[in-house]
Amino acid sequence: MPLNEEQTQRVIDIAMDLSREGKAGELAEFLDHGLPVDVADGDRNTLLMLAAYHGHEETVGMLLERGADPDIRNARDQSPIAGALFKGEDAIVARLLAAGADLDAGTPSARDAARMFGREHLLEQ
Repeated sequence: MPLNEEQTQRVIDIAMDLSREGKAGELAEFLDHGLPVDVADGDRNTLLMLAAYHGHEETVGMLLERGADPDIRNARDQSPIAGALFKGEDAIVARLLAAGADLDAGTPSARDAARMFGREHLLEQ
């Protein structure tokens, strides 16, 4: 029996919390049971955005391995890589860069965020 709308929203909320908390193993179980890897909350934050912003490298890696799109921007036009730059998450920036994140997407773009915080070196390959 499929989930109703309220149950579906609850599953998404739990998954968002797991991503925010860096609980990669538990989050992977949700994905294994059919939760789309690029599901987003009401502010259009994806699981990847929340994991990147909150500094959870293992969770970011797991999501990217499962095909998460590194370029989906939230309702504020922020990209995961710009969020990671803002938070000083160098290892996550490297992972997103390796996954092909668009450095010019969003406001501010990753390039602009890197300039603002003196982290331009992180964007050099």
